[in-house]
Amino acid sequence: VLVLLLGALLWAPWRALHGAPLAELSGDQDFQLFLHKNLEFTRKIKGDVAALQHVVCNTFQLCKEEELLLVRQDLGITQAPLEQCHSRTFQAEACFSQIRDGLRAYHGSLATVLELLPGHAGLVETLQLDAANLSSNIQQQMEDLGLATVTFPSEDQGPLPAFSSHFHHQVGGFFILANFQRFLETAYRALRHLARL
Repeated sequence: VLVLLLGALLWAPWRALHGAPLAELSGDQDFQLFLHKNLEFTRKIKGDVAALQHVVCNTFQLCKEEELLLVRQDLGITQAPLEQCHSRTFQAEACFSQIRDGLRAYHGSLATVLELLPGHAGLVETLQLDAANLSSNIQQQMEDLGLATVTFPSEDQGPLPAFSSHFHHQVGGFFILANFQRFLETAYRALRHLARL
């Protein structure tokens, strides 16, 4: 029953998107091409994040979020917001702006993971480059479509957290990757929804 309830809760915001005011864009071939290319790009980034999560699990035995929730509270690592991508008043420019801003935030916070996994610098740097490129793609598409770019106040745009111990650094890296993966899942669903309109 819990699984069904959770499934219903996760699905509910997407049902609200069917009234999305994007009829004028949905038939645009360039827009559709952009969506399909960036769906693939997002899927690739998700795969790279999953690979790094696997490394963190194997290297530090940090694999389950529920075991680390108390430490997480001390670290103050937050999830980049994406509520505009599944709100009842869904608007493409607001959703795209949040995806763009979130990608920029994760690009910066991946520096924590880079310090943690110097042996996997190539993969982390590729991930940073891909996040920057996807963010640029979205910015460019917004400009091409004449969509207003919206800048949301960021909750924590300051420097990366200073970790009080190596263990906290490891847990911080774990949660940055876990949050980034959730962020990408939501962004992917939003892009996929737009592609189906």
